[in-house]
Amino acid sequence: MYIIIIGGGKVGYYLTEHLLKAGNEVVVIEKNPKKVQIIINELGGVAIQGDGSDAGPMLEAGMNRADIVVAATGDDEDNLIICQMAKKKFNVKRTIARINNPKNEHIFSVLGIDSTVSYVDALVAQIEREIPAHSLIHLLTLRDVGAAFIEKQVPEDSPVIGIPMNELSIPQQFLIALVIREGQAIIPKGTTKLLGGDEVVAVTTLEQEDLLERLFRGELIRRQ
Repeated sequence: MYIIIIGGGKVGYYLTEHLLKAGNEVVVIEKNPKKVQIIINELGGVAIQGDGSDAGPMLEAGMNRADIVVAATGDDEDNLIICQMAKKKFNVKRTIARINNPKNEHIFSVLGIDSTVSYVDALVAQIEREIPAHSLIHLLTLRDVGAAFIEKQVPEDSPVIGIPMNELSIPQQFLIALVIREGQAIIPKGTTKLLGGDEVVAVTTLEQEDLLERLFRGELIRRQ
């Protein structure tokens, strides 16, 4: 099966690795030259540098013969455009889109995208497997009462780096649910320290979606 993946970040990389091991023909389109080189060095010559939402790289990758196109970038709008182009311009039979904001899932469905994968849903499912059942709150149900799931990367120069969680002034309505570091999931504890480049998944109310950015700016560090 010939599969084209748009987006060579962590999600795209590990998906490519898995599909290649399963015996599929895979090509990745990624605009960042450093990520392209990493993929080529570690997985072979399966990466093309370019904007995956442009027709040029799509033609170079041979999208007109692709069985499946996977839009795995970190931008929902780009993923929607990629899937629509794949279906309408190149007649790809099956498109799969990564959704970074679960609230966009209905839009993708209405606009004819065959399948969607919510990155947040997958992470929450992992959290639910890790937390003992007696203390488990099913986070997916929180959307019905106005919860927001946010995923952001810790900047390399963030003041919060190296500070234990229990030394942060985190409001009760804000939960750091998961930290992804070098491809490994970490369920944070009070002694957990964030590092530059960590992917942080937080759950909060819709009204306080900016709390994660404030945390990374150092505004929630407890002052002595």
